[in-house]
Amino acid sequence: MLKIKLHWQILIALFLGVLYGMFLTGYVDYVSWMGTLFLRALKMVIVPLILSSIISGVSNIGTAENLGRLGFKTFVYYVSTSTLAIITGLVVVNLVQPGVGADLGLAQNVEHLKVTERSFVDTLYSIIPTNIVEAMAKGEMLALIFFAILFGYFIMKVEHKYKTQLTDFFNGVFNVMMAITMFVIKFTPLGILGIVAKVVADQASAGGLLNIVGKLGLYMISVALALLIHGTVTLPAILRFVGKLNPIKYAKVMTTPLLTAFTTSSSNATLPLTMEAVEHDAGVSNKITSFTLPLGATVNMDGTALYECVAAMFIAQAYGIDLSFTQQIVVVITALLASIGAAGVPMAGLVMMTIILSAVGLPLEGIGLVLTVDRILDMMRTVINVWSDSCGAAVIAKTEGETLKIEETK
Repeated sequence: MLKIKLHWQILIALFLGVLYGMFLTGYVDYVSWMGTLFLRALKMVIVPLILSSIISGVSNIGTAENLGRLGFKTFVYYVSTSTLAIITGLVVVNLVQPGVGADLGLAQNVEHLKVTERSFVDTLYSIIPTNIVEAMAKGEMLALIFFAILFGYFIMKVEHKYKTQLTDFFNGVFNVMMAITMFVIKFTPLGILGIVAKVVADQASAGGLLNIVGKLGLYMISVALALLIHGTVTLPAILRFVGKLNPIKYAKVMTTPLLTAFTTSSSNATLPLTMEAVEHDAGVSNKITSFTLPLGATVNMDGTALYECVAAMFIAQAYGIDLSFTQQIVVVITALLASIGAAGVPMAGLVMMTIILSAVGLPLEGIGLVLTVDRILDMMRTVINVWSDSCGAAVIAKTEGETLKIEETK
């Protein structure tokens, strides 16, 4: 029996949704309910999924004491490069402004964003919840992520028997939530059909539809440009000036895993090839590769975090919403923190997108727009994820005093 891959199902649903919205405008309510149910299902899984994912991921790192100097360097590198990636995406999307002029006509429905009336200081205060149950109920993502990271860290500090019990418990919860998430994701094509049909039907004319298609093309260019800058300027600069390595030589030995990352769109599937290239071809020690690369494939997502930032800004622009400086900072912080927990989640981009949009109160319907062109961008951002992980291993090895094999070749 022929089984169509999910991304092809989504593209078919997009095509059908466009046709339905154009020619059956008066009957759009017959399919729009599928989009509504899909978005509600996504909201349903967000809180337990992210809570269990982050706690499980942090608590499985090992004992807090064993992380030591190597763990600290790895953490600093991952946070630094992810932050630089997100800022790069933010600068590019503000310069290009791909969503401006899309005019989806729904801005009046989202006039009051969650952080609209908050100052920057109030936003920072809100990261630490006074009532975590209330924060979960209200979907306060920054507070939820902060608490989950804190909880996961202190699981590593308690007695061994409690640590084992808690780690096993949250691993089990995470596996159950992944199963539920996969079940919800199976209905993505139907959700996209309902969302897209309604968006198209809401357009006053075919010209409005063509405008959206053009804006999506500009959005894809914005993401690709930001990824290119981070991959060919920022990361090579870190290799050169922090690691004292030749970026071109290092890129050559990483050719196979980078091509594999592009074709598979999976950092985890590429991990064995990445470790092989970094350890045996570049000459990084097993001690460094065995710690930094598996951890990086789980929590370090430069490309994905950058993409999510650009996508959230594009959705805001497309709905005619002008995000303030504070709100853009919230997008940056949420993208950074969410990248820690969403990395091991199926269709991590979809989950992270929902988290970021919820954090600043943007309409989740915007997911239907960006998800339709997600596949090719997923391939691009996975390359950057893997490239960042491999650069991190080399840089950390150099700071540990190692001499790499590629330094000995002419």
